[in-house]
Amino acid sequence: MGKLIAICRSDAKGTQKYEIGEAVLIPEHGIEGDAHAGKWHRQVSLLGLESIQAFREKGAQVEFGAFGENLIVEGFDLKSLPVGTRFRIGDVLLELTQIGKECHDHCAIYKAVGDCIMPREGVFTRVLTGGVIRPGQEIELIEAAPDRPFTAAVITLSDRAFRKEREDRSGPLIREILEQEGYDVVEMILLPDGRPALQRELMRLADQRQASVIFTTGGTGFSERDVTPEATAAVCDRMAPGIAEAMRAESLKITKHAMLSRQTAGIRKKTLIVNLPGSPKACREDLEIILPALRHGLGILRGTDDN
Repeated sequence: MGKLIAICRSDAKGTQKYEIGEAVLIPEHGIEGDAHAGKWHRQVSLLGLESIQAFREKGAQVEFGAFGENLIVEGFDLKSLPVGTRFRIGDVLLELTQIGKECHDHCAIYKAVGDCIMPREGVFTRVLTGGVIRPGQEIELIEAAPDRPFTAAVITLSDRAFRKEREDRSGPLIREILEQEGYDVVEMILLPDGRPALQRELMRLADQRQASVIFTTGGTGFSERDVTPEATAAVCDRMAPGIAEAMRAESLKITKHAMLSRQTAGIRKKTLIVNLPGSPKACREDLEIILPALRHGLGILRGTDDN
């Protein structure tokens, strides 16, 4: 059991959060009146009291809410918990959706002391069941269900689609197929071809969202800006060459041009990354090849299947 130490809210984005005596949590929205509430995956943020105390011991005088956190909690190593973990506070049920965050514009705390703990030690949740919470309540940690759906993210790489010169048909098709197979597609992203933005998104989705699998589509050919395989390899800890070999081998039975595909697959932490071609037809064909075996591999990465 943990404990809810304090509740904070802000009335407008870009302003520091302040303590409140109680909060009404609204399902799939967040804390009533909080500027960051809404229909997205970062509805309520949590930060450990232990992290704040350690920061204060460095000489920084910070109040609750200074890091942008909604709930200050005690008794959990938040950053070590897997996405899918749930927290029950009275009638309220929260589900962990993200570990840490990117810090694009340094907050006032960072500018003052050169550091901020929220990007690496804070976590984010969505509200599954609403209700009223107050400081002092106990928090029950509910481990992520081993049979929960695998999560997926889809990234389309296309200069023309990014410039709105053509419609992205591959990304939505991949999503449709994955949802039919029972995957929870948590993000859809459209990027121009190139490495920097793609590498950032792959790392974010693997490290913070902890997606079970990320599918990219596009950027696997011979054109100068087709660098999806290079971006994938750059962020992976281990490669999974058998997946790309299987897709090419089966695709060669359909067209000899399949030998020109440079798609690859690899693993970052517990996330599998798979490159698919840019063609909707080829995406469908490749998914039909790999999806039947993929669940076992994802289960091994999650720790619910034997090797």
